[in-house]
Amino acid sequence: MPIWQVILLGLIEGLTEFLPVSSTGHLLLTEHFLGICNPGKTFEVLIQLGAILAILSVYFVKLTRVAMAVPYDPAARRFVLSVLLAFLPAAVIGVAAHGFIKGVLFETPMLIAIMLILGGIVLLYVDRMHLPVRYTNAMDFPPSMAFKIGLLQCLAMIPGVSRSGATIVGAMLLGTDKRSAAEFSFFLAMPTMAGAFAYDLYKNWSVLQASDVTNIAVGFITAFIAAVFVVRYLLDYVSRHGFAVFGWWRIIVGGMALGAMLVLGQGPGCPA
Repeated sequence: MPIWQVILLGLIEGLTEFLPVSSTGHLLLTEHFLGICNPGKTFEVLIQLGAILAILSVYFVKLTRVAMAVPYDPAARRFVLSVLLAFLPAAVIGVAAHGFIKGVLFETPMLIAIMLILGGIVLLYVDRMHLPVRYTNAMDFPPSMAFKIGLLQCLAMIPGVSRSGATIVGAMLLGTDKRSAAEFSFFLAMPTMAGAFAYDLYKNWSVLQASDVTNIAVGFITAFIAAVFVVRYLLDYVSRHGFAVFGWWRIIVGGMALGAMLVLGQGPGCPA
């Protein structure tokens, strides 16, 4: 893969990972229309490590304080438990359905485009709803509610749905404000994406080549830089403006991709 394509994919990953627009959907559609074939779709999963480290860099002080408070602070223990419970459903389903997700869903661009459009419609609808707000701090979500958010996160196993989109919409429907919904999505991303990274590396380590490692490293660095920017400014943006712009973006991108495939065909796809 040429270096410009690696950098482009890294930018797309970093800029879209924490937005409710589906980073995986954007990556896979970009690869489809550029004719990029990454066997096993390992590159797309492994460069997510850059986005994980972006969260850690921005929230390092806050997360360190939570970790140090766990032995004596019930609120810190509840927060950690909530994140782990929210992560659990995706861990179980991700391992059980790994082959189907990577081998079938990741290879179906038409499905991805449709899910982008449907997800955009849902996001616009929920963003306009006047929902009752019970929680305004992502660190105060009760474990039972966090588990329900984790169940909804599993919808993002279908590329185009969006992990952050599913968790944000789920949290808002369960009584959170927009800012805390987005922030909890950040925190939940860390174990979810780290788990996906570790499992995919374990499953595909034997097929990685030297050029793959170089591409992954460049994509990781690019994704990290782009994701830091998004993490720093997203919460303030959604607090003021909501998620409507992301819903319209999904509909436009999904519609253009779907139209192109209906007119031009889906193409031969990547070799197995």
